[in-house]
Amino acid sequence: MNGFYGRILTVDLTDHRFHVESIEGEVLERFLGGKGLASYLLAKLNPPRVDPSSPENHLIFATGPVCGSPLWGSSRYGVFTKSPQTGFYSESYAGGRVPEAMDAAGYDGIIIKGQSTRPAVLVVHPKGVEFHEAGDLWGMDTHQSEDEVVRKFRSKEQKTVRTGAVVIGPAGENQVCFSVIENDHWRSAGRTGAGCVMGSKRLKAIVFQGDCRRKPANRKAVGIIARHLAQEAKEHPQVAAYKSMGTPMMVKVMNEAGGFPTRYWSEGTYDKWPSISADALHSRCQVKPHACLKCFMACGRMTTVRHGRHAGLKLEGPEYETIYAFGGLCAIDSIEEIIYLNDICDRLGLDTITAGNLCGLAIEAARRGKMDVPIDYGQVDAIAELLRKIASREGIGDLLAQGIRTAAKEWDLEEIAIHVKGLEPAGYDPRVLKGVGLGYATSDRGACHLRATFYKPELTGMIDPGAIKGKAAMFVDFEDRLTLFDTLILCRFYRDLYPWESLCEMVEGITGLKADRSSLAATSANVSNTVRRFNIQEGLKRKDDRLPARLYNEALKSGHQIREAELEKMLSDYYRLRGWDEEGRPRHS
Repeated sequence: MNGFYGRILTVDLTDHRFHVESIEGEVLERFLGGKGLASYLLAKLNPPRVDPSSPENHLIFATGPVCGSPLWGSSRYGVFTKSPQTGFYSESYAGGRVPEAMDAAGYDGIIIKGQSTRPAVLVVHPKGVEFHEAGDLWGMDTHQSEDEVVRKFRSKEQKTVRTGAVVIGPAGENQVCFSVIENDHWRSAGRTGAGCVMGSKRLKAIVFQGDCRRKPANRKAVGIIARHLAQEAKEHPQVAAYKSMGTPMMVKVMNEAGGFPTRYWSEGTYDKWPSISADALHSRCQVKPHACLKCFMACGRMTTVRHGRHAGLKLEGPEYETIYAFGGLCAIDSIEEIIYLNDICDRLGLDTITAGNLCGLAIEAARRGKMDVPIDYGQVDAIAELLRKIASREGIGDLLAQGIRTAAKEWDLEEIAIHVKGLEPAGYDPRVLKGVGLGYATSDRGACHLRATFYKPELTGMIDPGAIKGKAAMFVDFEDRLTLFDTLILCRFYRDLYPWESLCEMVEGITGLKADRSSLAATSANVSNTVRRFNIQEGLKRKDDRLPARLYNEALKSGHQIREAELEKMLSDYYRLRGWDEEGRPRHS
């Protein structure tokens, strides 16, 4: 089928063997690529209730059928496994330049199983895999590791060969349950612990290289889609906003909306938010817009600190979620200090959302006499030291490395711990944005804001943030379209630029399949049902699709509140619209 290589690579780290097999066209028609294909493979291959750190847990990398094409927002990959953080389905995505190197190796999916006896590096190319020892890399941070493996294994044969690497840091090596996979130094496949699974397999890095390219069904049509979008989007307000301010612009938006989680979810605004806002970042630091390949939006902030004790520190970021996690939850009032903590997390390979949430919970534990560690709100150095201890699993860090459910239970703080299925939410309080609450409750991977990005319609007036009636219907439409984004693998920030009609044109141009809104929504629903069945197999019940009781019981000072009955009404509507029974089980295949 056009748009696909029709090849799956399976790598066994235990025996240092690999094989390449074809994938049936019928599977590609039903699932497309990316999340669809990887979810099908994970459900097919993973033993039920397997330990996420077991050699039998499969780790699957995939690019989508649009990767390598001229389509904007297409330079992305996904990684899929069973999460060591939640015990359920795990998906994470990252952009940058590496996705096109991964794609150029010539596979629709790369399946990794088994466990190496020694630290290993894989070099994946069109002819298969090379296995190398990585003892000299073990212990290196993510920046050092990526630089070294690319230098060591870059192809010297052809200038047309693309080369890129994904790596883990010390947190992944030590199997911190929320460790990430990094590429292009600052791009993170960042949530639910895929880096931990790499670490459990003693896989330090994967280098991808090749010169393969997918063959679209209608190259001319694909080129027209790309050219038209570039022309039409030049004046689009979303493009201008992301290019000028990036995601830190949401600090102001969410504080003005009253939904910026502060002091570990006890407040909805931070009185010092202007000092950690996009304006503060751009006025106090040297900032240049930075883009992935095939992107004109350039939401990334290539930032250099100008002043103070971190002068000269450079990174891409910080993103809004990192600012919320450390600036809001931990009450840090300096953008430079948040950049410093961001850099620590990136180099160690820690997810910043979970890291900030856990530091906030640790601060509350210290305040309530649950642990004897000197740490409090605003104490940057104490928080930095805690991050290092988590990555090395030293002292109290070993407890936090096991995730929020374990730590909250140990400290008897389960009544204040904020998570869904073991994954902490992003920086959008569901007491203000109730549809976001439905997203947190129902997301495949836990309290995730990205599966439907439903903060967008609630913040822009497409639907009343406090409404319950009709919310699930709009949510399902957003979720279906963005699930299709993940099968193609497209950047979320193109959501306003690729409506259903554009996606139909895209799928037809790339694959040759006839596509309309109904057929593509059916594909998305098929993917959602496959993932839901996987999670049910792993023990998911309706009771897991709920927000933490604290969010029901504690209203914000503004009076904003979400009641359990409101969430249950949206949840029942959601199940019905998905064609699931009252317990959330898909009725049909």
